[in-house]
Amino acid sequence: MRVIVRRLILASGILALCSGCGRSIHADLPSGQEAYALFPEPSEAAELSTYRIGPLDVLKVTVFREPDLSFDNLQVDAAGNLSYPLLGTIRAQGKTAIEISDEIARRLGQKYLVDPQVSVTVAASISQRVTVEGDVTTPGVYEINGTSTLLEALAQAKSPTDVAKLDQIVVFRRVDGKRMGAVFNLNDIREGRAPDPEIRGGDVIVVGYSAIKGGLRDFLRSAPILGLFRYF
Repeated sequence: MRVIVRRLILASGILALCSGCGRSIHADLPSGQEAYALFPEPSEAAELSTYRIGPLDVLKVTVFREPDLSFDNLQVDAAGNLSYPLLGTIRAQGKTAIEISDEIARRLGQKYLVDPQVSVTVAASISQRVTVEGDVTTPGVYEINGTSTLLEALAQAKSPTDVAKLDQIVVFRRVDGKRMGAVFNLNDIREGRAPDPEIRGGDVIVVGYSAIKGGLRDFLRSAPILGLFRYF
């Protein structure tokens, strides 16, 4: 009888220890509406204005009434540079299509054209990378085409494990040289109670670990070894 009591005390001690681990380890990061203000769901208009060009992306450049300076397929090289006639090398990586069009117009206007009207669009977005780590089945670095969503990125990592803390999914992104992050609740997203936020190339997703779930799992796995249940 005393053996059973000791084992029950051990089990309750494990659960009591885990119960203090339920609080968020990212309490300093925004969540809820504040998180979606930083990481909104995908929007075609927002994508066009915020998408950052990467190596090997293909751009369409149109200069109004200048067919010799307009191109349907100009590819950014592996170093992130764009080679453009008359202007030479233009740094493209990390810039938006609007920023590239403004730079081409400015440089053409300095020497060659009067008030040039330039439009740049992304004709093809070559794969970019997102990092998924923490309590997922297969952590790693995965390729996405242009933009993706949190659910899509987690699916590439074969989803969170059975001990993941689904209300502690953290997304990190570097914007203007500063790192920002926010916390999302995967259950709410899966059940349609919250939007599925946009994921971009360079983002890092960290899936939290539930100490309570992990403690219960480890205890149940060790229970046959402890011989706890043979007394019931």
